[in-house]
Amino acid sequence: MKPTTVSDRYNLIDVIRALAILSMIVYHLCYDIFVAYEIDAVWYTYPAVILWERSISFSFVIVSGIALNFSRHPYKRGVILNLLGFLITIVSVLIMPSQQIWFGVLNLLGCAMMITHALRSLFDRIPPLAGMASSVLLFAVTFNIPKGSVGFFSLPAFALPDGLYSCKYLAFLGFPSRDFFSADYFPLIPWLFLFIFGYFLWRFIKERGRDGVFRYDVPALSFIGRHSLIIYLIHQPLLYAVCALVFGHF
Repeated sequence: MKPTTVSDRYNLIDVIRALAILSMIVYHLCYDIFVAYEIDAVWYTYPAVILWERSISFSFVIVSGIALNFSRHPYKRGVILNLLGFLITIVSVLIMPSQQIWFGVLNLLGCAMMITHALRSLFDRIPPLAGMASSVLLFAVTFNIPKGSVGFFSLPAFALPDGLYSCKYLAFLGFPSRDFFSADYFPLIPWLFLFIFGYFLWRFIKERGRDGVFRYDVPALSFIGRHSLIIYLIHQPLLYAVCALVFGHF
């Protein structure tokens, strides 16, 4: 690890993003092998696998919230991410309907980026530590809303009315209908709050003068991190192709 020569870039953020996307690629490869080929159809329900998936999801969303602090055109980038998310939906529905994706991570990040940027003037008046604590609390309390209840993470306290889940068009908010399915589902509730946590986290780091450590670089990983969107878009088709070659079909 060495200090970056680009003084105005926090390359360690790209390194962290790269580690997350590499972990995601391995996870998706395992998912394709075990679940899509029905070698172990319940593989993704094992506690260790759930923790692995959560570590990837949390890393992506938090790092994206951090990166909003440096975004020059958040609305434009938000629109682009949403359009790419819709493209993934169309392709998945047409090519692999059993693994169709509705409101996946790109749609979440695109919407969260625009919503958080629109509220920046309000957020910037909130002390970073208070913003972090509030965001984490809201994330924890609303975490189980897509499954019909409010509580603390996956521990339900009380169920929400069934009427909230009667309209399939509210799935993007976090109220999916009972027949809703998505292989990659990141509704605004609760994930928007984790994104906002990332936004406040960088302000907290900056306020404490700890941002210098993020000047360090691991060149190969930071390169991957800077091109994470392209890698995300192409990795699954490549994995499908590899699996088809190995197993003879998909």
